[in-house]
Amino acid sequence: MSSNNMADPRRQNKILRYKPPSTETNPTLEDPTPDYMNLLGMIFSMCGLMLKLKWCAWIAVYCSFISFANSRSSEDTKQMMSSFMLSISAVVMSYLQNPQPMSPPW
Repeated sequence: MSSNNMADPRRQNKILRYKPPSTETNPTLEDPTPDYMNLLGMIFSMCGLMLKLKWCAWIAVYCSFISFANSRSSEDTKQMMSSFMLSISAVVMSYLQNPQPMSPPW
């Protein structure tokens, strides 16, 4: 390969670094999935805590994981972590009050 001595065929002036499109100019590019999952996680957490429904608490943990996985690194993590901790506390409290395993709904 080194004996070939061919010049690099890439043109340096044509190489451009990728810049993601800004959401200020086009708001349709913003993904609302993390926000919806965060809201659903909080609703299911409150249902799990108040109504002592174990399946609601587990769905809240699932929603908070989806919200965390789909979020951007630039977003505020305080609200996401509070939703995650609320869902974990809903699971813990529901099993502390009734340590029996979940019964199947059928």
